[in-house]
This record gives sequence, structure tokens and C-alpha cells, in this order.
Amino acid sequence: MALSDPDGILASPLTIINRQYDEADVEADVEAIINIVNQHEVGRIIVGLPRSMDGSLGKQAEKVKDFTGKLRSCVEVPVEFRDERLTTVSARRLMRETRVKRNRKKTRDDAIAAALILQGYLEETRR
Repeated sequence: MALSDPDGILASPLTIINRQYDEADVEADVEAIINIVNQHEVGRIIVGLPRSMDGSLGKQAEKVKDFTGKLRSCVEVPVEFRDERLTTVSARRLMRETRVKRNRKKTRDDAIAAALILQGYLEETRR
């Protein structure tokens, strides 16, 4: 997950919620997101939608859409999708170019990717 500053200028990684896509964990995952929304007074949730390179929706995208539907029914803020193609690749490149020392866990890449997704949204909405 990532958050922006109050002015909606800069996105930063916040935390990682390791989803297992197990129905038993859906309530806990939604509750974790609700807590973050409330704690940080979030006004909008942007969800990365993992499209295939040809733009189609695969199994993972359908899982994300299902989860997002459950999340939408539990929050009062708007929830929007944003194409997340290549954001993890961009996150890895950015970290390599800035020589950020990190351990090579995928979860770290995902946190940076979340910030890139949000930053892209912020830049588009400022235009």
C-alpha cells in the first residue's frame, strides 16, 4: 500500500498486506485496509489492476476485482482501478538506478510499485 501527502503531490510506500486470496482471510484483509483508511483519513482508494500485456484481464485481475468488490461494500470512500502493467519492473529499475540497498524480496518491489501506481494517478488528476 502507498499513501500520498495531503496535497496529493507525492506518493510514498506505506505498508504491505500479504494477501493469500483465501476466503477466510478476506475479512481480515478488508479490516486492515479500513483501519488504514480511517487512520490516515484516506479520501480515495486506487487499486492496481494486473492486466495482461495485451490489455485483457486474466485470473489474477479477476481475483483483484472480486476482492475490490468486497472492499467497496465496506468503505465509504471511492475506489478506482488503475492499470498496473510493468509497475513492478519500473520499481525494480528505479531502485537499481538509485542504488537503493535492499533485500531482493518481491514484497519490497510491490510496495514501491504501489507508490508508482498512486503517483501516476496523482499526476494524471493534476492535469
